[in-house]
Amino acid sequence: MSETKLGEIVWRDLTVADASSVRDFYADVVGWDVKDHPMGDYNDYEMVAPGSGETVAGVCHARGTNAGVPPQWLMYVTVADVAASAERCTVLGGTVIDGPRPMGEKPFCVVQDPAGAVLALMQA
Repeated sequence: MSETKLGEIVWRDLTVADASSVRDFYADVVGWDVKDHPMGDYNDYEMVAPGSGETVAGVCHARGTNAGVPPQWLMYVTVADVAASAERCTVLGGTVIDGPRPMGEKPFCVVQDPAGAVLALMQA
């Protein structure tokens, strides 16, 4: 993600209670291949474009730090400062649903706009 620009969509994933069933649903409906993504005592899933080997999305269990992430497809957008963006969200009438917290080595949060739509923010 070092080459990304601010405001760029850099990832998309879905977090649900039963990721295994939903993984199979999307594999059948979209035609994605599935690759396990080890999470310790369980696996989340990388959804891989058929024939390319490129991971294009993730399907995750709503467990551990992901327990508060809403069950819908999230786009992740890079921002300069996750904490500042989260604060600005609330000032403008939005809600911070999850975070700010670390995701891997980068700060992350999920915000909800005043209309109810959600978006994940990840620090560039």
